[in-house]
Amino acid sequence: MREILVIGVGAGDPEQVTMQGVSALNRVDVFFVLDKGEVKQELVDLRSEILRRYATSKDYRVVVGRDPERDRTASAYVEAVDDWRRRRADVCTEMIASELGEDQVGAFLVWGDPSLYDSTLAILDDILARGELAFAVEVIPGISSVSTLAARHKVGLNQVGRPIQITTGRRLAACWPEGVDDVVVMLDAQTAFTEYLDADIYWGAYLGTPDEILISGPLREVASEIEKVRAEARDRKGWIMDTYLLRRAR
Repeated sequence: MREILVIGVGAGDPEQVTMQGVSALNRVDVFFVLDKGEVKQELVDLRSEILRRYATSKDYRVVVGRDPERDRTASAYVEAVDDWRRRRADVCTEMIASELGEDQVGAFLVWGDPSLYDSTLAILDDILARGELAFAVEVIPGISSVSTLAARHKVGLNQVGRPIQITTGRRLAACWPEGVDDVVVMLDAQTAFTEYLDADIYWGAYLGTPDEILISGPLREVASEIEKVRAEARDRKGWIMDTYLLRRAR
């Protein structure tokens, strides 16, 4: 039976690939890549560097499929994401069926950790549910941007005896999550943190890469600085990947 590995490769530093990840990379016959089009050459080069460093024990191929466009203007957000994932599953089904032999191992490399705001596992579940292909799935965890953020700022994610919540900028813009004082925010395109100036922030962009940027402090004091630095970085590089922790005093 075919086998598909979903390998977390860290937030951006090739040295964040775990020893388990290295072992998995060296089992792979075919690496599958969904080309997003807007993905910058730096990320392509980083993926190539990870394979060059660690996938050294056998010959492998890299197969690239075109990632379908997602409707980011739809009012029905969940339905739009579900449709996008179905179309991604169509592309992945074709790649696996045509490029991976029955006794071979394929892999998807996932930035950060496959369990956190990544659709790869859901897409593979969709493919298996269709009954057109059979394959085993193995997941290799990776170091997430959340873990990297906390490490870079030298802070814990939670206060003593208190929960944390990981959410998106879209949800934070609606309201602060009930019952928590510590909120980790990902996928924030609109700088939703500016609505909560009574909190402290630990912010990071391009975590784990040579272009990493870190800013922390009371939001009343650093919010405008983060907005300015973030906008300049996005203009300079053409893209932004940032994560942050918001903390309210108990």
